[in-house]
Amino acid sequence: MENRIKTVVDRWLSRILIGLMAFSVLNVLWQVLTRFILKNPSSYTEEMARFLLIWVGMLGAAWASGQKMHLAIDYFTLKMKPDGQKYIGLFIQLVVFLFAFFVMVIGGLRLVTITLALNQTSAALQIKLGYVYAVVPISGVIIMFYAVVLFIDYLQNGIQAAAEREG
Repeated sequence: MENRIKTVVDRWLSRILIGLMAFSVLNVLWQVLTRFILKNPSSYTEEMARFLLIWVGMLGAAWASGQKMHLAIDYFTLKMKPDGQKYIGLFIQLVVFLFAFFVMVIGGLRLVTITLALNQTSAALQIKLGYVYAVVPISGVIIMFYAVVLFIDYLQNGIQAAAEREG
């Protein structure tokens, strides 16, 4: 059951990331066109590129977490017996879950709430910065989801079996 849900989340998240990257490329191309060819630079494209980079970076980190493509130092873990690997993997997913919950979701919601309450807006686009920062708790929830899926997978199958199944 959780694998079907993970597949749906993977698919939607990758589509969103592809869309954001495509929009970012078009935005930067427009900036280059207006600055160097039309000699009249667009006033909003630099800020939009920055905000898109924030969203792509945060959502991309969440996606990488679900694909087990995040930075990991597994030299010592791979030297352990399968049971030791399993317990280390479970511990790591628990730490990832707790970090995502407390830092990204709770801290991110506080950041969004404060910036919306203070009515902070961006200079060029005039959008509320709380909407830009909303990606932090969103990414945190996605990372928590992936941590739970991986925790269950490690619990049921161990790290080696999970790694072999994913290729």
